Amino acid sequence: MANEVAIIGAGIAGLTLALSLHTQGIPCAIFETRPEPQNIGGAVMLSPNSLRLFDGMGVYNDLKRHGFSFDTLYFRDLAGDLQETYPFGSVEKYGYSGLRVYRFQLIDLLLEKINANKIPIYFNHKFSHVVSESTNTVTWKFIDGTEKTSSLLIGADGIHSRVRKYMYPDLSPKFTGLAGITAAVPTATLKLPSPDYTMPVTIMSPTHGAFVIAPQKPDGSEVLIGKQKRMPELSREGWDQLYADKEAAVAFLREGSEVFGDIAVSATSDIPHAHINIWPFYIIPKLDSWSSTHRRVLLVGDSAHAIPPSSGQGISQAVEDVVMLAMLLGRGRSEKKDLGWWQEVRQARLQDILLLNARVDKRRLPKTMGLDEEDDAEKGFDLDWLYGLDVVSVVEEYVGSS
Repeated sequence: MANEVAIIGAGIAGLTLALSLHTQGIPCAIFETRPEPQNIGGAVMLSPNSLRLFDGMGVYNDLKRHGFSFDTLYFRDLAGDLQETYPFGSVEKYGYSGLRVYRFQLIDLLLEKINANKIPIYFNHKFSHVVSESTNTVTWKFIDGTEKTSSLLIGADGIHSRVRKYMYPDLSPKFTGLAGITAAVPTATLKLPSPDYTMPVTIMSPTHGAFVIAPQKPDGSEVLIGKQKRMPELSREGWDQLYADKEAAVAFLREGSEVFGDIAVSATSDIPHAHINIWPFYIIPKLDSWSSTHRRVLLVGDSAHAIPPSSGQGISQAVEDVVMLAMLLGRGRSEKKDLGWWQEVRQARLQDILLLNARVDKRRLPKTMGLDEEDDAEKGFDLDWLYGLDVVSVVEEYVGSS
């Protein structure tokens, strides 16, 4: 159908975009390279700003039953003393606690809504390239040569977006020099300093960086453990080799564990290989435009602005992107000035989050790595600007005033 919106990518951004467009009465279809839904990665962090939007899509109540709810992340020194807290949610302040839930469970719930609303989704459809666009339509091809035309083509196909190459053929994601190595282990294996020891926790060492422990699953019976490290960028083959070398990942997690105390030693004593993840932190350089010349091709989520996971905002920001965009499209606001306003609002927010990421990373890396220029711990973390923003109201105010 030439009048439908085509979404490339059936990850969280693509699925939430489809649901948001459907809510606005805009027909759409999803096309995914993989032969089946994504089942990669571990648990993800969701904060009130996105949980509010998931609630509007009708998936929050089921999502909450699958996840571990919490309000605060704790930063402790090697002696176990509390140094700082990082708010991640509050029912009283924001309407929602933070939630840690497995990515595949969120995707499954979104797919249930997609299917219930009879939104077409096609797997094994690998996007190739844009053929042409006019003021009203865009035509593109799949790898098998099939050609299709629609009113809009939206790239929700991640950090290595093929859709983005149409607009930025020479742009490549930029490696930040940081990677996170994580694993999942049973909470029962942890030797806690005290029965009332509170988690999620980041244990900080001036010489060894930080050791992160975050409960997951509804009853908290499993925890993510993780550390960050600086490293050079690898080739695609090099990353594949690193992913495959589970023993090296285990060795890194165990390295210096005694510095962080018995809790870290016990957490790393028996690490199942099946639950190890390695995440190189890449970003997308700031793009001049998230829309093509004729505004028939758009970018959302990691395709437009991949950000490292330090503050747990990757998914939340993608969901904010698509809800705001769908509302604009649903109100017939797709002119250059409207899309320019949307991008400007989104990029200003993302810049603030990158600054927040830097503050969190500063606490998770050894001070010998040059991140100790200024100790900002006394500033604390006031995140009302992040969790309290209602993007639905932001769009409604814009539409009403312009």
